[in-house]
Amino acid sequence: MKHISAFIFGAAIVIAAYFLGNAYIQRANPPQMISVTGLGNENFTSDLIVWEGQFSTNSTILKTAFDQLNRDKEIVRQYLTSKGIDANSIIFNSVQTTEMRDNQYENGNYVGSMFRGYQLIQTLKIESEDVALIEGVSREITELLNKGVQFNSSPPRYYYTKLADLKIEMISKATEDARIRAEKIAENAGSNLGDLVSANMGVFQITGQNSGEDYSWGGAYNTSSKNKTASITMRLEYKVK
Repeated sequence: MKHISAFIFGAAIVIAAYFLGNAYIQRANPPQMISVTGLGNENFTSDLIVWEGQFSTNSTILKTAFDQLNRDKEIVRQYLTSKGIDANSIIFNSVQTTEMRDNQYENGNYVGSMFRGYQLIQTLKIESEDVALIEGVSREITELLNKGVQFNSSPPRYYYTKLADLKIEMISKATEDARIRAEKIAENAGSNLGDLVSANMGVFQITGQNSGEDYSWGGAYNTSSKNKTASITMRLEYKVK
């Protein structure tokens, strides 16, 4: 009986030593992995332009201001179509009406306001794939001053309609770039690249070409430049064998 107990006790020690030794070896030799980040970028030119502007009239009589605004609206419409802009792409928004008043003070104390008149503002928006045409008109719009219309133009905004396709292409480029980096690291370490364990896409960024814009953690999206650069990163993790 004593011999059996001693045998069992000895076997238990051997088994425990085996598992402890194996755990130590695994800790001392963790799975070999390589993590790399690849970059994909692409220069492109916007193929859609959005341009907005506004004009206004003032009068102490609301109907007079409205009639003048409608006359100015027709002048603006004729001017834009004469430049080659499709009438269907010119969107006039609803008229904004503001009652203008001047504050009155006596001895530095506010005592009320005096009616000064009405201001009516008409805004318009143009979306077009003819980027060069709208760009040119937006620069020449001050010609309306000679027609008696005070037109205030906003800077055009530029977009790209094939962004989804571009993004897929850039992901492919970033993934390939990361794989080449991983292979080089493994080669320099005297190893071979194993299976891909994980792949994570970074933030998609669009900046103006040669603009010096800062990248954003949430993703930059430039609309002020016609010529842009899109970039994306891919983080890959490989086994090493």
